[in-house]
Amino acid sequence: MLIPLDYYRILGLPIQATAEQIQQSYRDRSRQLPRREYSEAAVEGRKQLIDEAYTVLADAESRARYDSLFLSKTYDDSSVIEEVESQSPASEELSGSPQGDRNGMTPVAPPRPTQSPSLEIEPQQLVGALAILVELGEYDLVLKLGRPHLSGRLPETPALSDPVFRSDIVLTVAVAYLEMGREQWQQRQYENAASSLEAGQALLLREGLFPQVRGEMQNDLQKLRPYRILELLALPLEEESLRQRGLQLLREMLQERGGLDGSQDDGSGLDVNDFLRFIQQLRQYTTAAEQQSLFELEARRPSAVATYLAVYALIGRGFAQRQPGLIYRAKLLLVQLGRRQDVHLEQAVCALLLGQTEQATQALELSQEEEPIRFIQEQSQGSPDLLPGLCLYGERWLQDEVFPHFRDLNNLTASLKDYFADPRVQTHLENLPPESEDSAQWVVAATQTALPPPTDAQPVLAGANASGYRSSAPGWDSSGRSPLGRSGPSWELSSPLSGGSVGRTSITTPRFPGANPFTSGDSSSPTPTAPGPRRRRRRDGASPRPGRRNRVKLDRLLLLIGGGLLTLVVLWMLLTSLLGGLASLLGLSGPELARHGADVGLTDPLFEPPEPEPAPAPDGPLDNAVAQQTIERWLAVKSEAVGQNHTLDRLPTVLTGVALREWQERAENARSNGWYWQFSRHEVTIEAIDINPQNSDQASVEAIVEEEGTLYENGQAVGSTDANPLTVLYRLVRQDGEWRIQDWSVQ
Repeated sequence: MLIPLDYYRILGLPIQATAEQIQQSYRDRSRQLPRREYSEAAVEGRKQLIDEAYTVLADAESRARYDSLFLSKTYDDSSVIEEVESQSPASEELSGSPQGDRNGMTPVAPPRPTQSPSLEIEPQQLVGALAILVELGEYDLVLKLGRPHLSGRLPETPALSDPVFRSDIVLTVAVAYLEMGREQWQQRQYENAASSLEAGQALLLREGLFPQVRGEMQNDLQKLRPYRILELLALPLEEESLRQRGLQLLREMLQERGGLDGSQDDGSGLDVNDFLRFIQQLRQYTTAAEQQSLFELEARRPSAVATYLAVYALIGRGFAQRQPGLIYRAKLLLVQLGRRQDVHLEQAVCALLLGQTEQATQALELSQEEEPIRFIQEQSQGSPDLLPGLCLYGERWLQDEVFPHFRDLNNLTASLKDYFADPRVQTHLENLPPESEDSAQWVVAATQTALPPPTDAQPVLAGANASGYRSSAPGWDSSGRSPLGRSGPSWELSSPLSGGSVGRTSITTPRFPGANPFTSGDSSSPTPTAPGPRRRRRRDGASPRPGRRNRVKLDRLLLLIGGGLLTLVVLWMLLTSLLGGLASLLGLSGPELARHGADVGLTDPLFEPPEPEPAPAPDGPLDNAVAQQTIERWLAVKSEAVGQNHTLDRLPTVLTGVALREWQERAENARSNGWYWQFSRHEVTIEAIDINPQNSDQASVEAIVEEEGTLYENGQAVGSTDANPLTVLYRLVRQDGEWRIQDWSVQ
């Protein structure tokens, strides 16, 4: 049978390879063994092909005959054949050819092949050939050649009937799926990577073979899951089914971890802090309704972090969609959080939005947040209460601290005047049910039980003050600040989570005493229903609580907000300019509206980028780190110069002298003739550094360089390099305090 391979590819070499390179590559290939799961027959088949390739290419006469046949089958231009045959392998550097550009030498546009070379092999050598193709990264080709042997579409042969042969084919196809998935992961094609890994898993499960390989795939899928979630949730809202798949993956992670702040192993490799940073990134891609459904359910584990996230979602969605019932639910959740931390400002804002001005004032009196309270007091001067300042603070808090966390709210403007003028809000507030002591405790039932005391295994929201949270539990930094940092992105949901369950918790909303009877205009958000009439009880030693908390009439509130805010805005502008100038003179800062209290704005990335390495001192010695940085910078600049965009302007920053002139010409040639390279990876290992004793600004660096890339001509792939290591001697010179490459040669 024919297989799309040739002897040069088997050894990982271009046709211009020297005899020494052929010998070295043969030794390397012989030492490299395939996966241990292969049978002896498969290993022997691979070895036969490598030995055969070396036997032909190591002998000058047999290589000449093979080259002639190889070129005649590959190219239809006789002049091209004569040109290639006339080149002396010893005089032509490997890196100077389009097929071997690993060390920075010239890639020249090659002739276009008319067909792929192939080899005639025995059927028993098929597995060995496929294993070589896997090593060359030809995963699509392996799947194309291997899968028909497993589907029964090919005629039965003695080889196919051999169970050992079939298991080797299964292994090769599975490994191709595995490596393809890892390559797609590296290319940030996360869903494609998952599809490849899942296809490999399905094959191995169907065949009942190689559980260890299946385990590798499962490990990769678990580590890949956070990336898949972000990729799916970032899709447009119209891609509802795909985004729901992302939410389902997230729910599975939460279930395996035991919640947002759980410490169980979900296979992702993320600890509690990493996972909270992941949630931080995720929020910018989700909607208010999605967050509400997700975090209200998670709050019932119970989880203080999820409870606060649910509060944000309920307040943001309730205000934006004019549904005070959602704000009422947020207020009740805050009752539970308030047992262990200072959330009185949030409670004050909720009470304000519900028209409960007396409760809002009482909450402000209990708050320990000094800066926000000082701001509210300053903006309420001349008023009998703190409502004017609270109105201004609440409006800015919604705009700056709530809306930015939701995909569907981040472009909205928070206007209390418009909110209270909405007829839906007025109707809801006029029908707000009496609030008793028991109704304020509904959240206990909603979260199954009271939140347990903090433990070392569960990060919690400790008592907050103006400087942040105080907690020594894991998941919080040494300053006591929640890792779910301050302001984060925002988002919204096209359809809510369906009524299901995570673990043993139901997603349905419980009934509670004194529940507000409002019916949401959005059927996706279940609202509690009010029970029948009930008698309010009095606690011993406590006075009866007024049914409606002596709320200010809506007309007074509207008048206060409509007229008062306009006056306050003018006064605020004047005061800001005056106080700002005074603060600048005194070196002080004004009131900080974005307080560091009980909020979970999420801003940190999922994975912290490494700190940039400090730049080497201009007059410092050339050490391994500087040499490696110089060569790697050159390889990166080279990929831009002969890449698809042909960016030449950075060449003078890494090259000098003859090398600079030659590469500027080559890059211009690539641009004018329509060819370019696309490099996928490179690696540099410094072996030795030799500084000129007469001139410390000159040095030689010996390095092992590996580089992989594909050559394109007129948009079509016409060649590639293999990642065989080459030893290159670079000559460097220091100019203007930076090392540049003057020349190099392959050893």
